[in-house]
Amino acid sequence: MIENQETYNQKITVLNEWAKAYYTLDNPIATDEEYDRLYREVVAFENENNFIAPNSPTQRVGGIVLDEFQKASHLSRMWSQEDIFNDDELEDWIKRASKVIDISKTALVCEPKFDGASLNLIYENGSLKQAITRGDGSVGEDVTSNVKTISSVPLSIDYRGLIEIRGEVVIKKEDFEAINNERATNNEQLFANPRNAAAGSLRQLDSKITAKRKLFFQVWGIGTHSLEFVRYSQMLEFIHGLGFAKPPLLKVCTTFKDIQESYNEILKARDTLSMGLDGMVIKVDNLLFQDDLGYTVKYPRWSCAYKFPAVEKTTILKDIILQVGRTGAVTPVAVVEPTLIDGSTVARATLHNFDEIERLDLKLGDSVIIIKSGDIIPKITKVLVDRRDGSEKKIIRPTLCPTCSKELLDEGILIKCQNIECPDRVINSIIYFASKNCMNIDGLGNKIVELLVNKGKIKDILDLYSLEYGDLDGLESFKEKKINNLLTSIENTKHTELHRVINALGIEHIGEVASKQLCDRFGLDILNVSEDELLELDGIGGQMAQSFLEFVRVNKEVVAKLFEIIKPTVKEKIEAKENLFKDKTVVLTGTMSKSRDEVKKLLENLGAKIASSVSKKTDFVIYGEDAGSKYDKAITLGVKNLDENEFNSVLGE
Repeated sequence: MIENQETYNQKITVLNEWAKAYYTLDNPIATDEEYDRLYREVVAFENENNFIAPNSPTQRVGGIVLDEFQKASHLSRMWSQEDIFNDDELEDWIKRASKVIDISKTALVCEPKFDGASLNLIYENGSLKQAITRGDGSVGEDVTSNVKTISSVPLSIDYRGLIEIRGEVVIKKEDFEAINNERATNNEQLFANPRNAAAGSLRQLDSKITAKRKLFFQVWGIGTHSLEFVRYSQMLEFIHGLGFAKPPLLKVCTTFKDIQESYNEILKARDTLSMGLDGMVIKVDNLLFQDDLGYTVKYPRWSCAYKFPAVEKTTILKDIILQVGRTGAVTPVAVVEPTLIDGSTVARATLHNFDEIERLDLKLGDSVIIIKSGDIIPKITKVLVDRRDGSEKKIIRPTLCPTCSKELLDEGILIKCQNIECPDRVINSIIYFASKNCMNIDGLGNKIVELLVNKGKIKDILDLYSLEYGDLDGLESFKEKKINNLLTSIENTKHTELHRVINALGIEHIGEVASKQLCDRFGLDILNVSEDELLELDGIGGQMAQSFLEFVRVNKEVVAKLFEIIKPTVKEKIEAKENLFKDKTVVLTGTMSKSRDEVKKLLENLGAKIASSVSKKTDFVIYGEDAGSKYDKAITLGVKNLDENEFNSVLGE
């Protein structure tokens, strides 16, 4: 029996230590009976005194039921990883990094890549403040009540600063099997694999369900923080010391051979480890070098994911179906005999285009080898010609659109439907335009779009804005409230931020991040930009630039009309006063008395453009201690260098 608050706090400390040893360290120091007995004493004290400590293990049982998840913003962006698949690509990645940093002066941290759902934990004043799913990298869903049920996530840590701790929520293999066995007993649909089970469990509206799923949190990174470490490996060691599980087989490597050995060791242990893996993540250890390398629009240049080899299986090609994308591109999709690969059943595979079908000499009825690696879409890699019996049939290249029967434009690799009234093209474009991450038109789901197009109420995106009550009245399932809600939702898209409108147009290679980058730079002049202007932006390559320019060339009139209707908003730019750095390209390197972000923001306010690498277009390199290769390159190219004192002196003037 617990008699007072002091004893209660002591018992909580003991329970949390036992839980950490069991769940995080995998080294139990108490029996289940001892834990349960002490746990019941804590519950009894809390019930009698109507008091629960924030770090009490009783807070993990769940019980909160939500109507829906609220959106929440990460303090700093969560990035994707660049995938590499062999040693040659690893060498290329290292060579690219070596152009910016002296990679011989930093180690590389190699750690297992867990196959689960990414999660961001925000701690403040030592307490878990918020848990957010990855979402689009900037905004995710607040799943704090569910995450508090995960025993490997500390409710409190011995660090008072504001910090984001990132990792993967996974389900151990044996727990996954137990969950599916229970679902089979209850005649429920089985989870396809542990990753889907983890993601689904994390997003349960009833936290009691999450609590039953035995989720496990494995740290892989840090977001916003004020820690003063020089190396990523030191920072990870500190985080593990706060009570987070240390991943197996984590190594700090100094040579290419070390990285290969680490990869082979993790690959060999893949089937014996309790959690699913799909590769190894490699990160530059030196944090200053990470800053120097920077980011593309999708991923950090200082990190990559060395994926495991694809799993191969043999199956039969049953059919070829044609899909018409929102751009009109016609893509063949292979329908194969359903085959279990790497924990999930595969019934379809990508073929990319008809040139690939010809290259493979693929025929209907062929025995084929199909591969799948992690999240990569299954793909046919080889036809087993020696197994043919003569019943196989040639696959005919299409000449007519499978949807509208209009003649297709065949440009070799690209086969495209040019009919702008093709239902597939119109429907998919409008669906994408109205989707949550684009214009977010509530009530305009897939079936409603199909209904409106098929009934002739709309034929393109512009028609959405001329819809009236009478157009919808009398349509199936449309009542007064639903009609008014849809019209209001469409009206509410007016004055939407410009980058959301651009993203909603579904331009090939131009996603959310690139759309925002383009709109921040060009504003409403975005329809008049040149290729050179696009290529000046970090992360915008030739393919992206050409894709954007081609889209504008074909659709400029329609998009201009859309702008007139929506009147999209853009961030107002404050014109900087004349100064040495206005309209100049500046590169930062080395350690300064102020943080890199502070200096960057100061320069941007002065009208400067901050670049991540030195080139002939660079106007200034501002450097601190341990400046490294960027300083050396600036000297070679004759770029003006300013140390921090000289920079401050210029600011003073």
